[in-house]
Amino acid sequence: MARKLLVLEDEENIRSFVVINLRRAGYDVIEASDGEEALRLTEQHPDIRLALLDIMLPGALDGLEVCRRIRAGNAELGIIMLTAKTQELDKVTGLMSGADDYITKPFSPTELIARVDALIRRIGDPAVKSGGEAEIQSGPFTLNTQSRTLSKNGTRLKLTQVEFNIVKLFMENMSRALSREEILTNVWGKEYNGDVKIVDVNVRRLRIKLEDDTANPSYITTVWGYGYKWGL
Repeated sequence: MARKLLVLEDEENIRSFVVINLRRAGYDVIEASDGEEALRLTEQHPDIRLALLDIMLPGALDGLEVCRRIRAGNAELGIIMLTAKTQELDKVTGLMSGADDYITKPFSPTELIARVDALIRRIGDPAVKSGGEAEIQSGPFTLNTQSRTLSKNGTRLKLTQVEFNIVKLFMENMSRALSREEILTNVWGKEYNGDVKIVDVNVRRLRIKLEDDTANPSYITTVWGYGYKWGL
């Protein structure tokens, strides 16, 4: 069965370019031209695996707000932001809103498909569970690799699939400093050609969800000039 994607882009020529290339790559694509339509389609099609959202949209709902609303109700759906801007703030804002990745316009069909394929691989198929029950305990945290969940003091935390993969990497390498490049390679893959700063933004998102005091993190600690480690 084809993997279903949502493309939200108000400019018809750009949307057509994206949709045609994704369909050529074997994806089942549905289209939206505004934020309201995109949110309606995600509700009507719960089997959507990934959404590509343009940041700059007319109307009350821009791509960032659509991202926030989708993410509030679905931690497993992959999200890639499309932006015509190159400023760092746009990228960081999109990632902090819950996106997994971003592509800056203009982009080639090769880059588009590579990014989509890579994210689909990273988020996996929620219908497919790994064999065997496997839990990793660390302080108040319990990570279950079969259900792909993380709990803190018995309460399940709402993580995206990428965030889960980062925590899993940390907990499998407790007390070992991991460089940003090592995290990028293990979570995003060797073929990923984006900015390593995506690691920092995801760590910021994780600290908001995991830490008791984000100003003084005790679980994900910074190794200055190098990367991060699981601090328990």
